[in-house]
Amino acid sequence: MDYGKFKYEAAQKAKEARRNQANTVLKEVRFRLKIDDHDYETKLKRAIGFLEAGDKVKAMIQFRGREQSRPELGLKLLQKFAEDVAEYGTGENRPKLDGRNMVMIVAPVKNKSEAKAEQNARRSEQKQAARAAKNAAAEAKADSATAAE
Repeated sequence: MDYGKFKYEAAQKAKEARRNQANTVLKEVRFRLKIDDHDYETKLKRAIGFLEAGDKVKAMIQFRGREQSRPELGLKLLQKFAEDVAEYGTGENRPKLDGRNMVMIVAPVKNKSEAKAEQNARRSEQKQAARAAKNAAAEAKADSATAAE
């Protein structure tokens, strides 16, 4: 094997390794203690999206004014949040009070590289389906043009 071919193959392997590399990022979802049901569901969907992508989620409740005297309500809300995302992630630690905020970190069930591989597979399937549809449309157009003559 010549040296140029060896260098080229090594570069291709390194490029592929960089492409498949995944860094887990800590995403944050902030709540207030008096959050409405619809707003909670929106934040929940956002957190589930982060977890499905393989990122960790930091759920934070901000206490203001008199809310600071009722941390048990914040604990209850974070426990409900942990139950709702249990299918997609697990709580790394218990909710803890940090100044005026109560924080809990949720880790995804599947790691970032698995999520990225799944996403790439889905994307390639969609591309193939789009190509097939485009080719079928082009063939149908060609058939109708020959039939019209």
